[in-house]
Amino acid sequence: MTDLPTPDHRRPDGVDDATVEAVGRLTEALETVERARGHLYSFHQLTGEADFKLGDAADQLREAGHTRLADRLEREIVGRNVIGGRWTFQLTEEYDDTYWSAVRAAEREVREALVGGRRHLAEAELKEQRRTPGHPDHTATPGE
Repeated sequence: MTDLPTPDHRRPDGVDDATVEAVGRLTEALETVERARGHLYSFHQLTGEADFKLGDAADQLREAGHTRLADRLEREIVGRNVIGGRWTFQLTEEYDDTYWSAVRAAEREVREALVGGRRHLAEAELKEQRRTPGHPDHTATPGE
């Protein structure tokens, strides 16, 4: 048994430090875009949850005898667009179609072209620099 990273996490022959660094930075950018996308989906779900609570509040106002205010809340707020002509699901779809998918494709293209498609190569090398060889909690791969 070897104490080396798997071939998927080893630098291909002929790839220099600057290339590994640049591809790593691009991957970091993609990870940030993924986080932003997650926040956008949280925004989408929270806004939808708020809309249902607003509808509940309108129902409760009506039951409490405040029909005029309940009607106004339902007419003006419940189901309202968050920006011109769009609900949040439309924002997530547009983000996915115009930005997220383009960044993912660009990151993959660069990885394929420069480092044989290897993912997290810079981080794999960082792991090798920081681990203690022979220590049971610092193995290169699972199952060693």
